[in-house]
Amino acid sequence: MKIKKILLATGVGLVVLAVVAVIVVALCLDGIVKKGVETVGPRIAGVPVTLESIHIGVLSGSARVKGLVVGNPEGYKTPFAVSVGVAEVSVDVASALSDKIVVHSIHVEAPEITFEGGLSGNNLFKIRDNLSSPAPATGTASPAAGAKPAKKIEVDDFLITDAKIHVSLTSLGGREMTLPLPDIHLTDLGKGDAGLTPAELSHRIFDAISSDTVKTVTGAVGDLGKNVGKLGKGVANKITSGLGGIFGK
Repeated sequence: MKIKKILLATGVGLVVLAVVAVIVVALCLDGIVKKGVETVGPRIAGVPVTLESIHIGVLSGSARVKGLVVGNPEGYKTPFAVSVGVAEVSVDVASALSDKIVVHSIHVEAPEITFEGGLSGNNLFKIRDNLSSPAPATGTASPAAGAKPAKKIEVDDFLITDAKIHVSLTSLGGREMTLPLPDIHLTDLGKGDAGLTPAELSHRIFDAISSDTVKTVTGAVGDLGKNVGKLGKGVANKITSGLGGIFGK
């Protein structure tokens, strides 16, 4: 009887320790991922990247990202390129043990995007180009021979909804406007055996964001141009000159 009580107490103790271990791991993972985003993000994007918080549900495979801000390249005056209030992520937990992490879905809700520059050269295109370039050397030693390659990523469903574009048309005398961005929906990113590196995945997503943003701004600038004739001659000349700067920069 005494042995049974000892075994029962030991079993209960192990269960408690297991629960505590899961909680500790979850808390540590949040900090590790946050630090990783703020360390690796600037290296591959070439701009400051900050993350307010991330909460990871280890058992559920879900994550909630809050306050992700992607800064602007040098030379641009606006405070950020992309600001994400909230994003929900669903991951295949079992895939964390494989060479490729499978992300079932990413839903980015109501991000704010800043467009600065011309339609052929702007802050968003600059970041996109940075993501397609090799990351700069960090001064750290090369990985040891035989070291495992970095994990690849697959994202089955990526969705951005209710995004807004803040446009500062400096060539038009500081005129600003805010435009709604149509939803962006990407599927099967990194599908198959190969997967995508974090930089490749970021480039694919940022390419869609920058391309759709430029299309939206182009449409708005075109509409602005159609209304130039309704304005006074002096104002019309100023706007027409500015439109040339927007398209040519």
